[in-house]
Amino acid sequence: MNKLKRNDRAFDEACQFIIKLGTAVNGYGPAAARLESFLVRVTESLGYRGVFRSTPSEITFAFWQEGQLWQRTHMVAVPAGGYNMAKLAYVGELVDNLVAGKLTLAKASKRLDEIDALPNPWGVTSYALSFALVGLGFAGLIQGNRWDILFAGLLSLLVYAIAVISERVGGRLADALPFVSAYIAGLCAAALKLFLPEINHTVVTLSAIVILIPGFAVSAGIIEIVDNYVVAGSARLMGGLVYLIKQFTGAWLGIASVGVLWDAAPGTTESTLGDHFIWLYISLLFLGLCVAYQTLWRDVFWVLVSCALSYGAVMISSQLLSANLGALFGAIVAGIFANLWSRATGRPTSIVLIPAITVLVSGSIGFRGLIVAAAGETDKGVDQFMQMFIVALTIAAGLLVSNTILRPKVTL
Repeated sequence: MNKLKRNDRAFDEACQFIIKLGTAVNGYGPAAARLESFLVRVTESLGYRGVFRSTPSEITFAFWQEGQLWQRTHMVAVPAGGYNMAKLAYVGELVDNLVAGKLTLAKASKRLDEIDALPNPWGVTSYALSFALVGLGFAGLIQGNRWDILFAGLLSLLVYAIAVISERVGGRLADALPFVSAYIAGLCAAALKLFLPEINHTVVTLSAIVILIPGFAVSAGIIEIVDNYVVAGSARLMGGLVYLIKQFTGAWLGIASVGVLWDAAPGTTESTLGDHFIWLYISLLFLGLCVAYQTLWRDVFWVLVSCALSYGAVMISSQLLSANLGALFGAIVAGIFANLWSRATGRPTSIVLIPAITVLVSGSIGFRGLIVAAAGETDKGVDQFMQMFIVALTIAAGLLVSNTILRPKVTL
């Protein structure tokens, strides 16, 4: 009887730890497939069996002991998470030590609490700078002129301030973040055009809010659906589309609020700095993503290499073949590099994969399509919006190919 009670107590402790682990990790940004496989690995390493189903809003846990028919189930609602590669890396190391027997469950649980309470590796100033870097880099990448690039960076800082205020206030303001930030960015860009007609207000607005555009969420949702994680993928896809529509509505109303005072001609979109600056813009974009995703210093170099390889594959294959095939080969290169890096270092694949895929994602294409459609060019706008889904499907296909070429390690 005492042995049975000890077994039950150990089973309870294991279940509680897995629930705590899954709930915490869900907020750091892993895909549903990686999170579920990761939880299965940890559960089996503890001597038990488990099945897990995760969505962006909830996780279902089911546990049982070998030889038993009944299961212990638990469902927990989880808040909308972001991306924190530092904490993801720490959790990966924690689980490796637990599996290797270097930590007990009690110590692992305590360490998990410590990781969750850790401050972000990049301070407030650096995080604000990431908004500006992404805005500057993206504006240059889509061939904005020098005024577009300058004001995109400045308005990105304004968007950062709005994001910080909404996070601290919470409630309805947090829910309204996509609309409010896009509205103010569009309003400011349109007002600036009164004094500088050569500004392309669409480029400035898009670049200022691009760090918040859920292009990765849309692509990740389609990838999960292709991987047969239909519920999680559909939830992520619809959440991304709703967020995108809120941003479009805000940007369109912001521009329209000033539109009665000026001609709606978009202005030049040709870069006045020359094509030889393209890698400068790309570097700014990559660095901004590293900070935005809270990447540890020791991983920054590898993230930059991953982004450069995937984007280089896109540029080369786009010139030789087509734009859609460019995204395919970019995703293949990103997936293979991430799998190789994870095997060599034992660290979570997502650390280098998510930023590289973010570079390839197509949310900005969909946003521009909605703006173009609202301006009256319906056919062109719809074509651009649908292109977003084509690129996302191409990325999904590329990741499937890369995982077929090199089987990924079970990591976050």
